[in-house]
Amino acid sequence: MAGARQAVGEARRIVVKVGSSSLTTAAGGLDADRVDALVDVLAKVRGSGEREVVLVSSGAIAAGLSPLGLRRRPRDLARQQAAASVGQGLLVARYTASFARYGVRVGQVLLTSDDMSRRAHHRNASRTLDKLLAMGALPIVNENDTVATDEIRFGDNDRLAALVAHLVRADLLVLLSDVDGVYDGDPARPGTSRIAEVHSSADLAEIEIGSAGRAGVGTGGMVTKVEAARIAAAAGIPVVLTSAVHAAEGLAGGDTGTYFHATGRRYADRLLWLQHASTPRGAIVLDEGAVRAVVEGRKSLLPAGIAGAEGDFAAGDPVELRDGTGRPVARGLVNFDAKEIPRLIGRSTRELARELGPAYEREVVHRDDLVILHP
Repeated sequence: MAGARQAVGEARRIVVKVGSSSLTTAAGGLDADRVDALVDVLAKVRGSGEREVVLVSSGAIAAGLSPLGLRRRPRDLARQQAAASVGQGLLVARYTASFARYGVRVGQVLLTSDDMSRRAHHRNASRTLDKLLAMGALPIVNENDTVATDEIRFGDNDRLAALVAHLVRADLLVLLSDVDGVYDGDPARPGTSRIAEVHSSADLAEIEIGSAGRAGVGTGGMVTKVEAARIAAAAGIPVVLTSAVHAAEGLAGGDTGTYFHATGRRYADRLLWLQHASTPRGAIVLDEGAVRAVVEGRKSLLPAGIAGAEGDFAAGDPVELRDGTGRPVARGLVNFDAKEIPRLIGRSTRELARELGPAYEREVVHRDDLVILHP
């Protein structure tokens, strides 16, 4: 096992994600002892000065429940946002005080998926995180629940953590929850065993992954954690999935939790966000030639290859690119509003520029803003 997890000990930049159930009580409200226990581990990890840590922390909504007199996590977005607004301040204040015991400064970074798929915002987030780390601060990342709409939400911080790990070029992602790994059955039942290593998705093909957490204050379950691990591993980042109480052992490369080996190679940051964190606002239907050019030739989508469009999207929005059968083949950021698409269908950029002006002599979706969706 030590050899298999050698990458854990060698990791210099680590993203650690902790779930609400590991920080709060089931009734809501932060558990100071649990926060301090996690901070003790993270402060020790970065204590030598050779390792950097980025913390992706859930818990804002859960922390805001009790102060607002809410007995359980609300279902409606408006009350979730209100709870997040109250809880985010409490959460970061608790972390600030706890890390101060070790002389560690923290910096809060709030993200939405909409921010991260747009080029300028993506660059700004990357620069901010890099600068915080360079200045010796520990970034604490969370979804910006107070302003995110249903359309631009990540929905769970597990996926956010995988994408942040790629954004900061992390060497390791550690997912902490109230379960100490992936099991080949319900871990509460006798006879089930922990899966120590995952080399590929095939290793979990016959495993039924549970979807609900124990405490009832978070949004994710084991399904979201495994999916996040797959995203990170496919982008070249190994993952340790274990419980918060085993955080120290997991970060030391010990035999705890489930270790996901890296299965792929790193590629453009923003395209990973576009593929896994964006919600399409509509769709553009491509003719057969355009499907081949986009998917096989990795070319931009030009007006001549459009067969139709669906939805009410604006320039800059993510859209799905579909073939004639309706199957999504790619996702990209569109350069035109939906209402402009009908006049572009099947026409050359030169012809459009002559008739409508130079602003129309461009791609509908540029290849730099496009990701192929593999089946």
